[in-house]
Amino acid sequence: MNMTEEMRGEVLVLRLAEARLDASKAPALREELIRRVEAGHDRIVLDLSATEFMDSSGLGALVSGLKRMGARGTLAIAGAQGAVARLFQLTRMDRVFALHPSTDAALAQFGV
Repeated sequence: MNMTEEMRGEVLVLRLAEARLDASKAPALREELIRRVEAGHDRIVLDLSATEFMDSSGLGALVSGLKRMGARGTLAIAGAQGAVARLFQLTRMDRVFALHPSTDAALAQFGV
């Protein structure tokens, strides 16, 4: 999984550097998200601006991370565009995840 991470205040920013988030990459993303939640990160921004395609398994990895976080935190999605943004809308996951046009906009949600 090609991803970078950065702490911005109390918020963990993960930047996914994968053009495709599909069945071949989703398990690794799920593991990375769960590992960070279990390490105590309760405010995470996942930047998907480099991701051009995501299928249901990619979406499932995000849902797994969100479920593991539970009510104790927030997983915000930044930079979803094109087919990725449409997937969130078509599946109505845009009502489940906090979607933001950019990482900065997502960080503003956390007051950073």
